[in-house]
Amino acid sequence: MDGRYFQVIARIHTDFPTKFGIPRQSGLIPDLKAEIVFEPEYRNPDALRGIEEFSHLWLIWEFSGAVRKEWSPTVRPPRLGGNTRMGVFATRSPFRPNPVGLSSVQLDSVELHTDRGPVLHVSGADLMDGTPIYDIKPYLAFADSHPDALGGFTDQTRKYGLSVEIPEMLLERIQEKKRESLKAVLAHDPRPSYQDDPERVYGMEFAGYEIKFMVENGILRVTDIELR
Repeated sequence: MDGRYFQVIARIHTDFPTKFGIPRQSGLIPDLKAEIVFEPEYRNPDALRGIEEFSHLWLIWEFSGAVRKEWSPTVRPPRLGGNTRMGVFATRSPFRPNPVGLSSVQLDSVELHTDRGPVLHVSGADLMDGTPIYDIKPYLAFADSHPDALGGFTDQTRKYGLSVEIPEMLLERIQEKKRESLKAVLAHDPRPSYQDDPERVYGMEFAGYEIKFMVENGILRVTDIELR
């Protein structure tokens, strides 16, 4: 890289210890809460001076669960059923020459002085727990928002939306503050697009729980919730 390199400035802490179930894009599920904790050498509060004036932020981060030496010029986007190949630069696939991700999140609050240094509380993140963050920039609506932009092949793919049924006795096992975000994650259908087996029981880790569910005819039924 011609002597240039990235420094991990922070790590994000979310409810997703694995990749399965993470929203397909940032901002899709505003109820999801996360914390950004800075690495020791970047815990200077001065580096965050003025950030509280912004409502949203850009996060530049590493696909830490998809780092590999090789890359392919084409990938199979899940939204196309995993069967159609598209150019890697026409997708947001994690399997890229450089495993770099970009997400916009809402900034809920800023704590400058904690035992972990400055902490940013954000909503709507689509990152796995512990994901390394390379940079944080303010989101500028006048420059970054393009309401008339075309969505390419994503405009033609199916919309994700399931009815979610969770027995009350199971729902009560989840912390109350996590229940709505869990329902939203499940409603967006965490399964890969090419999987549609009504007999299959899926398992997803979320906020310290193992969530088991089945899907049939557009209805997702939670069958068990266990504390991990």
